[in-house]
Amino acid sequence: MKTPAKLAAAGAGLALLTSLSVTSVFAADNRISTLIESVEVKHNGETVVISRGHDRDATLPEIFQKTERGCPPFCIQPMVAAPGVDTVGELEVLSFLSRMSQGDEDIMLIDSRTPDWVMRGTIPGAVNIPWNKINTDTAGTFETPTEAESLVQLLADEFGASYDPAAEKWDFSDAKTLILFCNGIWCPQSTANLRTLVELGYPVYKLKWYRGGMQDWVSVGLTTVKP
Repeated sequence: MKTPAKLAAAGAGLALLTSLSVTSVFAADNRISTLIESVEVKHNGETVVISRGHDRDATLPEIFQKTERGCPPFCIQPMVAAPGVDTVGELEVLSFLSRMSQGDEDIMLIDSRTPDWVMRGTIPGAVNIPWNKINTDTAGTFETPTEAESLVQLLADEFGASYDPAAEKWDFSDAKTLILFCNGIWCPQSTANLRTLVELGYPVYKLKWYRGGMQDWVSVGLTTVKP
């Protein structure tokens, strides 16, 4: 028969073993979610595995550690970029990326940041289209004809829209679903682009906004790539 002292010792040993087991599992495993361990995507023709890191001492990259940036232009963005445009999170972005990697060519993930930011890292599978290639001023116009021509080319060649000269408007029936992002909730670039696209008639159900952007992506340890 076990004495109380022996029972206490056994209990302490079991607690220690359980604690060590949980710690070991925790240290060895860092899934994206309970159902997702990793996601394979294509980036510039190469397969990239998106996962989370295993360094429990990892911190945010220095460029995303600032909390004061000055508004304007770096104002906190609303939860909805434009009426009817869905705001999505990391798991939804990964779902779209998975569909793209499986051959769905009707989806495009767009990094709206300028190239100097993209060079520091982007989401695998994203295409960089700097925000000033899509953005118009408050009057809905561009400063130069070249800027307008650039947007026309993007709409037709990249996004799959077509222009109807008779109706003098764009036809977005075959246009792709676009998911836009930039640096995070303090970055106005992707929101400006989404509003421009809505004003041009792009169907809101084909537009998605990853509000958290790169700051949220790196804050949860997801894989990034450099061009």
